[in-house]
Amino acid sequence: MLYWLLYQKLYPFFHPFRIFRYLTFRTAFASLTALLIALFIGPFVIDKLREFQIGQYIREEGPQSHKKKSGTPTMGGVLIVIAILLPTILWSDPTNPFVWVAVFSTLAFGAIGFADDFIKVVQRRSLGLTARAKLLWQGVAGAAVGIALVVLDQFKVFSTNMTVPFVKQWRPDLLWHAWPGTIAHWGLLAFIPFVAWVALVLVGSSNAVNLTDGLDGLAIGCTIIAAGALTVLTYVSGHVVFADYLELQRMPMVGEVTVFCGAMVGASIGFLWYNAHPAQVFMGDVGSLALGGAIGTVAVIIRQELLLLFIGGIFILEALSVVLQVGSYKLRNKKRIFKMAPLHHHFEQLGWHESKVIVRFWIGALVFALFALTTLKLR
Repeated sequence: MLYWLLYQKLYPFFHPFRIFRYLTFRTAFASLTALLIALFIGPFVIDKLREFQIGQYIREEGPQSHKKKSGTPTMGGVLIVIAILLPTILWSDPTNPFVWVAVFSTLAFGAIGFADDFIKVVQRRSLGLTARAKLLWQGVAGAAVGIALVVLDQFKVFSTNMTVPFVKQWRPDLLWHAWPGTIAHWGLLAFIPFVAWVALVLVGSSNAVNLTDGLDGLAIGCTIIAAGALTVLTYVSGHVVFADYLELQRMPMVGEVTVFCGAMVGASIGFLWYNAHPAQVFMGDVGSLALGGAIGTVAVIIRQELLLLFIGGIFILEALSVVLQVGSYKLRNKKRIFKMAPLHHHFEQLGWHESKVIVRFWIGALVFALFALTTLKLR
């Protein structure tokens, strides 16, 4: 909105406004705006959550040290979503379709998390949405993102060819029209593999962030690092010179999503101010699913979903620990691999203090993110 007003409308009359054409400048301002929004409206949101008695429920089977956190305001992810979307709308080009795809994904996954939190915390019925219902709606949201990207591919502003880390030339295309003769026979069915892949990536990333959100500041700190890495990757993917130098797929319109990534970094830093140990507020599913959906969507847009395994390395390890624990319990006569899952609880049970677990996982997330960035030249 401000980009449209200050640059597209007022620049011809006041030339210093040309600074708003630069993506780096608008990304920095989006990040700062998101940070200030989160810091300023944070106390209001926390007070309202406390006023409506929207407190965190602590599971009986969870670590005993977490019992004291019961009643801490949750659903603070509403603050994150607001702090991401408002600066994105203010500082990005409103005509760019990829920005709106990212905005839609954040809202859609946030809405699913909001429904889950509302049933669980506000209505105090059961444990929220059933696992089947949650996965179904996440799949629908992910498929909608995939369909939108397929449409953009038809307009030649997006490429469905996936970038493979460490490989220069091989870029597989999940659209069946890349296979000779199939588009004529299959029609719309040719889009199914790509749409299913996007849905899988988004469902996986949103749930991985959700599983990581178990300690004060853990998930949001890892999100800051992952979003920072995605900001760099998105910028170079949309930059003509950098994309050619790094031999990336060059999609100029994708670069505008850098503003969205910058807003995610700023919003996450602002939320960490209130979520740092001891937390004043928890993000709830509305925050974790929205952030996971946003991270996955950006990775898909820039065709780096395989690199997401490194960008969100801690999220992946947390999710894998749950899968392995459940699989071991069911297949090995109730034998467990970890003392408790997700992985951060395992280290708590080993005697690590909560703060130590959080900081060391942040360090791990930073190492993963830096490695992800180095793969740009390791080809």
